Amino acid sequence: MKFRVEREVLAEAVTWVARGLPARPPVPVLAGILLEASDEGTVTLSAFDYEVSARLTVPAEVSESGTVLVLGRLLADISRNLPNKPVDVEVQGSKVQVTCGSSRFSLLQMPSDDYPTLPASPEPSGSIDGHVFTQAVSQVSVAADRGDTLPILTGVRVEIEGDKMTLLATDRYRLAMRELTWNPTDSAASHIVLVPARTLADTARSLGASGSIDVALGSAAGGDGLVGFEAGSRRTTTRLLDGEYPKVSSIFPSSSETEAVINTAELVEAVKRVALVAERNTPVRLRFTEGQVAIEAGTGEDAQASEAVEATLTGPDIEVAFNPGFLLDGLGAVGTDFSRLSFTQPSRPAVLSGQAEVDGEADTSYRYVIMPVRFAS
Repeated sequence: MKFRVEREVLAEAVTWVARGLPARPPVPVLAGILLEASDEGTVTLSAFDYEVSARLTVPAEVSESGTVLVLGRLLADISRNLPNKPVDVEVQGSKVQVTCGSSRFSLLQMPSDDYPTLPASPEPSGSIDGHVFTQAVSQVSVAADRGDTLPILTGVRVEIEGDKMTLLATDRYRLAMRELTWNPTDSAASHIVLVPARTLADTARSLGASGSIDVALGSAAGGDGLVGFEAGSRRTTTRLLDGEYPKVSSIFPSSSETEAVINTAELVEAVKRVALVAERNTPVRLRFTEGQVAIEAGTGEDAQASEAVEATLTGPDIEVAFNPGFLLDGLGAVGTDFSRLSFTQPSRPAVLSGQAEVDGEADTSYRYVIMPVRFAS
């Protein structure tokens, strides 16, 4: 195998494919990137760890077609640090020679015959705007469980009904849901899949700038289901999580007694400052009265802090306590200048949604439900 490729093209391609390589691969060959040079003037780079696959095809001057497997992270480090000149890659015996200007590297070939076959992506189910999808995934994935106690809660539930897509995630302490529209190939399509949140977030970030993303939804039946994403020449698949997702839609309150509208950035900064004195796993207290919300943390002999932020209140005064990290996650994801907090009572879940203007209509396409923390009176 022998080919020449532009340095920037190679560096970007290797970096993208290598992003999901396992730190501790169960099988040594899974630490590799597979390079396949074609007589059609392309080189395809692939990676697969039995859960997530990535494949990218780039143009190249191919002198001799062939396939080779090399250590992925090493190739990524080398390609990012090469001088800005064309890169020649050639197999010589058991080594892969990488030459760029006066820089020369000799990499050991890995046994490509032992490399697993990448899964075929399901048939495309539709497409969605990359920027919208990336924002929606980032808004929802913050609420997914980051532990392994309940693996099913580490996923994002994706529900499709016609041209409506609903993303939902929860870790039992907060719940995030985003509704958006997409372009299905079948207007009567109906799917429910559970995608690992970390993989979905990484995929959305890496493909979102491409303009449009093709989504291929499989089935989780038998644990063999896949979801595929494709943008341009980049294609990735991941295995779906198997299991029954808890019925959490009933958590959303059907009405509210008190609603407050606050400048999002001002509330974020105030909560960050006040939370500096909050010990681990202790809440910040928010007291809503007409015209303001007072934020407090710390009690008794401990360090204490307080700050007030202007707020527009509708309904009776209310005092509630939240985990500051969970509250900041929701405020960071809401994506609007103003945030609306809706309450029924201090011990019941509160709903955070977005609002463009202080006196505008709430944008409920994204809702973040956060459980309050009990605190002493």
